[in-house]
Amino acid sequence: MKARVTEDCIACGLCADACPEVFEMGDELAEVIVDEVPQENAEACRQAADECPVEAIIIEEG
Repeated sequence: MKARVTEDCIACGLCADACPEVFEMGDELAEVIVDEVPQENAEACRQAADECPVEAIIIEEG
């Protein structure tokens, strides 16, 4: 599974709090710091996407 952050990001930091193994805060937007989401972090990554207030996290399964 892969994750990406769109330009809709408002840099609230919720994703980095929910799943710091996959997301970190950049200068202006959140950033994905892994190419593939590790299996052990998949649920936290999905939670981060679900909790994003502007739906800026896209999860690509497979």
